[in-house]
Amino acid sequence: MTAPLTPPHQPPNDGPWQHAQGAGATAAHHTAKAADETDMRTELKQAAVVTLVVAVSGVLLGLLWLWLSPRVPLIAGESAVFLKDTEGEEAIGADGTFVLLALGFGLVSAALVFLFRRRGGVPLVVGLALGGLLASGLAWLVGWGLGPDDVVTQARAAGEGATFDAPLELNARGALLAWPVAAMIVHLALTALFGPRDPEPEWVPFGAPYLPADREDGPETGR
Repeated sequence: MTAPLTPPHQPPNDGPWQHAQGAGATAAHHTAKAADETDMRTELKQAAVVTLVVAVSGVLLGLLWLWLSPRVPLIAGESAVFLKDTEGEEAIGADGTFVLLALGFGLVSAALVFLFRRRGGVPLVVGLALGGLLASGLAWLVGWGLGPDDVVTQARAAGEGATFDAPLELNARGALLAWPVAAMIVHLALTALFGPRDPEPEWVPFGAPYLPADREDGPETGR
C-alpha cells in the first residue's frame, strides 16, 4: 500500500509562493488597519476643534440677542413691581429673537464646517451638534449676565413710580436646541447633495472569472 500523492493540480500547502502570499495579505491588513486608526484620530481632532470654535461663537449670539431683543418695561410700586403694558408681548419676542438668531447661526456654522471638511463623518457631526448646544447655553448666560440687573435691585434704585427694564430671560428652554438641530439638518443635507460619492462596485457577469485591476490583460499563462 502506497501513501496518497498530492494531485498535480493542487500544489502542496508548504509552497514558498503561499507563504509569500500570506505575508503580503497580513501586511496589507495591518497597513489598512493603521490607516483607519490614523483617519479616526484625525476626525476626532477635527471634531474637537469644531466643537470649541462653534461653542465660543455663542458669545456673538448672546451679544446679538441682547442688542436685538425687545425689553419688558416694569413700574416700581410702593411694595411690588408691575408690568407697564399688561398686554405686551416683549417676553415672547425675546424668546423668538433667540430662536431666529440661533437658527441662523446653526445654518452658517453647518455650511462652514461642510466647506472645512466635505467628507463629513460621525465625529464631525457630533462635534457640530455639541458645539451648537454649548454655544446656545453660553449665549443665554452672556445675554442674561450683560442685560439689566435683577428686579429688586433696579426697583430700589429707580424709586416708586419709575420705569425700568426687566432682566433678559429665556423662558422657553427648548430654544437652546435650535442651533444644534438646525446645524445637524443643514450639514446632513449639504453632505447628501454635494458630498463626495463612494465609487460604485465593479459589475462582473455571472460565471465570468474575476480579474483584479492589475491583471486586466488576462490570466497569466504558463510557459
